[in-house]
Amino acid sequence: MAFPRIPKDGLNFLLSEIIGEEVEVVNCPVKGLNGLKGTIVDETLNTLMVQTSLGIKKVPKKNAGFYFPQHKVAVSGKILLVKPEERTKKMFAKIKK
Repeated sequence: MAFPRIPKDGLNFLLSEIIGEEVEVVNCPVKGLNGLKGTIVDETLNTLMVQTSLGIKKVPKKNAGFYFPQHKVAVSGKILLVKPEERTKKMFAKIKK
């Protein structure tokens, strides 16, 4: 899945907490994680914890992509590669550009 340029208003949901968001993992180099769907239940600097029908899976942000179906937005994990408590500040700076 390609990552098209996201309209500035398409990133607004990333300004708030993403725990509880539905997500699908795309373009992940880790075998077995591509196509994984579920709900984000926790987040660290480098990973997302996703609740799936098979349990909680740890997904690295760095080289993966994430599709948020409620928002119809695909996001590179590089954008999310930040401490959760600092994401609002960094995302706001990107949106203001």
